[in-house]
Amino acid sequence: MSAAIRLNLNYVRFCSHYPRRVAPFLLSMFPPRSFQPRRGPRIRENVNEAIRAREVRAVFPDGSVEIMPTPAAVRRAQELGLDLILIAPTAEPPVAKAMDYGQWQYENKKKQHEAKRKQHVIQVKELKFRPNTDDHDYDFKKNHAIRFLKEGNRVKAVVQFRGREIAHTDLGKKLLLRFAGDLAGIGTIEGQPKLEGRNAHVIISPVKTEKPAVKKEPKAPAEGGGAPTNGAPPA
Repeated sequence: MSAAIRLNLNYVRFCSHYPRRVAPFLLSMFPPRSFQPRRGPRIRENVNEAIRAREVRAVFPDGSVEIMPTPAAVRRAQELGLDLILIAPTAEPPVAKAMDYGQWQYENKKKQHEAKRKQHVIQVKELKFRPNTDDHDYDFKKNHAIRFLKEGNRVKAVVQFRGREIAHTDLGKKLLLRFAGDLAGIGTIEGQPKLEGRNAHVIISPVKTEKPAVKKEPKAPAEGGGAPTNGAPPA
């Protein structure tokens, strides 16, 4: 039996229990599953009437700054054809700026995009070794580790043991300590090598380089000599 036929039969059974004038009214109280309620307009937070502070430090396009009640600041901004946007809600009193809401959204998205582009996500780069790794392969992976650390990423060196090699875990730990020692000037080891199952690993983090402080040169005294510090009148 199809869904439409089943729905019609249910409607007939429902109407048989109620008068003809009452049944359609009762059915209208229960909307169908496909019914979507109407949504009201979306309220923009911290904009115009949504600002909950009693008074704000209002900044207007002409450069004037005035502490005034929020409703008065909203009216003045709307008279200029602008919106009052709360830009510093934690200040005392909160700071609000009169500007176009669309322009404010555009500037915010632009700032977020620039911050995301400049943000560096630290990744963990994994390098795998064997207990009997030859020198050529060792140097090749060490160069990779140097590049990863200079890029600001962490390096996870893993020694894999297969078969009977698990009986010589000390060789793997020595290899990891040697690897960390060769990277001492670029990275720092995080703890001692750990053995998990058939793998021994160690994590090396990049060394944080402090930026040299810029020395400020003392300002040259003004011509004609400065004011005397001992309170004596100038000669």
